[in-house]
Amino acid sequence: MKDSRDVIDALFRNQPASRMGLNDSPWGDTIEKWVTQGYPTDDEGNAISSEKHFDFDITGCGGWYAWEPWPGTDETIEETDAWSITRNGAGGVLKWWKHQSGTPEHIDFAMTSRDVWDRDFRPAYTDYSDPSRCDIEGTRKALANKGDKFATFGHQFMWENMRASLGDYVMLTSLIEDPDWIHDMGRVYTDLTKAQYKLLFEEAGKPDAVFIYEDLGYKGSLFCNPKLMEDLIFPYYKEMVDFYHSYDLPVMLHACGYIEEVMPLIAQAGFDGLNPMEAKAGNDLFKYAEQYGDQLTFVGGFDARILERGDKAEIRQGVTDFITGLKDRGARVVFGSDHSLSTNIDYDDFVYAIEVYREQMAY
Repeated sequence: MKDSRDVIDALFRNQPASRMGLNDSPWGDTIEKWVTQGYPTDDEGNAISSEKHFDFDITGCGGWYAWEPWPGTDETIEETDAWSITRNGAGGVLKWWKHQSGTPEHIDFAMTSRDVWDRDFRPAYTDYSDPSRCDIEGTRKALANKGDKFATFGHQFMWENMRASLGDYVMLTSLIEDPDWIHDMGRVYTDLTKAQYKLLFEEAGKPDAVFIYEDLGYKGSLFCNPKLMEDLIFPYYKEMVDFYHSYDLPVMLHACGYIEEVMPLIAQAGFDGLNPMEAKAGNDLFKYAEQYGDQLTFVGGFDARILERGDKAEIRQGVTDFITGLKDRGARVVFGSDHSLSTNIDYDDFVYAIEVYREQMAY
């Protein structure tokens, strides 16, 4: 849509917008399935981008950088036709499926204690502004090609960095047993992120907003007590939000899983947007809209299980109830699923959901 940037910018800045936004993220293997169901391809048989085909309003333009202490040292340990086991640049060994989407299985981790961090890992973080950690030229080209879309940068931050370095067990126990270590990692990852983004902004250009990707919960619960997150994690979130705001950039938090207990912290940290508010994890978006609609724009939140059931009447009713309920609560919304579009969804059912959205998208 030609008004994409203006609409999304207005939503995130709490200004009048003509309509709701639109954005979503089909899995790669979902697109492969959809091609067999009529999804368009180019002359070479490759699926065209979902952003182009569905005319989504938001486009990702980069922002990723090598966060590991030893970037570029990833290695494959073992692989089959179905999966590969790799060691990342932080010593984490993860198993990845090749032909289906999903999170990796945790196998092993080298960073088993603070002594190991202090001895082997922390000294590797010497030059936070090292330009070889990021793709300046690729980011510059992506921004130049954004067209009328609302351009975003995005990167995981300290929670996901710790999970990929320590694994869940060491990370979660260390939140209780060694909070000073958590603070030290938070300081390193914050300083690194600020230095890399300063470099990208100055050398490649600014996007229209920034995503921070941090999965804080699972079904029905956070990964840890919200007080621990308040004391050990959210101070660094606020520091990053303030940093991006100093460049006049809205900031969105992507946090999978159940997050109700940290909603006050998200608002207090100054985030401008929230994604994806998984209904299947127990989030109540209508409740969030009533309590935080004056502070947050909601990106996503539509229960994808409705699409997975494939009933057109239910899809129409579900989309209508979703849009009407959020309009009634005065919410600023970018319509999309409550995480991503899985292979359980048929192409024509998602197309139909978008048609219903377009019928009702005007504010």
